[in-house]
Amino acid sequence: MTVTATDPVALTQALIRCESVTPVEGGALDLLESVLAPAGFACHRLTFTEPGTPDVENLYARIGTGQPHLCFAGHTDVVPPGDLAAWTVPPFAGEIRDGVLYGRGAVDMKGGVACFVAAALRHLESGGSRNGSISLLITGDEEGPSINGTMKLLDWMTARGEVPDACLVGEPSNPEALGDEIKIGRRGSLTAEIVVHGRQGHAAYPGKADNPIPKLARILDRLSAAEIDRGTPDFEPSNLQVTVLSVPNRAANVIPAEARATFNIRYNDTWRRPTIEAWVRAECAAAAATLNAAYDLEFSGTGDVFLTRPGVLVDTLAAAIKAETGRTPALSTGGGTSDARFIKDVCPVVEFGLVNTTIHAVDERVPIADLERLTAIYQRFLAGYFATA
Repeated sequence: MTVTATDPVALTQALIRCESVTPVEGGALDLLESVLAPAGFACHRLTFTEPGTPDVENLYARIGTGQPHLCFAGHTDVVPPGDLAAWTVPPFAGEIRDGVLYGRGAVDMKGGVACFVAAALRHLESGGSRNGSISLLITGDEEGPSINGTMKLLDWMTARGEVPDACLVGEPSNPEALGDEIKIGRRGSLTAEIVVHGRQGHAAYPGKADNPIPKLARILDRLSAAEIDRGTPDFEPSNLQVTVLSVPNRAANVIPAEARATFNIRYNDTWRRPTIEAWVRAECAAAAATLNAAYDLEFSGTGDVFLTRPGVLVDTLAAAIKAETGRTPALSTGGGTSDARFIKDVCPVVEFGLVNTTIHAVDERVPIADLERLTAIYQRFLAGYFATA
């Protein structure tokens, strides 16, 4: 496929036409390699595997060997399009209508990847970064289990001595308009499943059974009503949300033997993973003790809370945004999680990309003017970052 790599609109269209629904590569990494390698990037295609999960292809591309080493991280996998009949245009056609580019991944996040590639190539063509290096870490499972992607690629990079000095993640970070926000941190995410055990019996003879449902309800009520904290200067208060309730019982006259629930906590920098787990254990134990409830508790989820303080990385990006949009971006720690939760363990990381109003939606779309403007922001950021070295 031939595409003008310095044109972010054409490159986004070409990427959208690659049907790379997680974990399928769909030709998206082939396309990126085909434009990066001729520009001098050393490209490495790495497939990682883990029992019980699909194999995932990833791309690591770097130009230069010196310092500073700036990495751009993103993903080319996308969520399924859903009901095809509901789309105004086919989700993988990459059509432009009235100055707007439609397609799955237009915003999340093939558009961001295309903008950075175009910006990096323009920057290199202008003679920039001769003493430093630019790399791209592109994964194929960010929208999936996130097991065979960024985490393992970072391990591979670390083993080779290719740890970046800083990283920009191109996730769509802006709530309303380009330039609204830079994500400088993320709350941690902890998921827990609790199973309360009872004794099955007939609903007409409750004395011969032990109903686990009211006990589970009271434990969940205690957890949901608790004030975990009041927030910090950089983060909003931590919150707990019950997301799944399940009772393996279809008979109205049977008291079940167990009841289970899943809940998720988004926690701020008051906590770390071990301490928030300890809080959950203590709350569950205290509630269960008053109910004589037997239960099991298991935790899952990846990524602890992190915060990147203002400095060269944040300040240079904010200045580029201000110069191209006229907006002073807010420094935000809200929202969900991204692969920045892994990258923060190896280097400072921030997130800035397109406007996120249509991500994962039918008719996902981006104004082509935003693609051009984001490319200009990234190019100015690159120039500014390497000028400080």
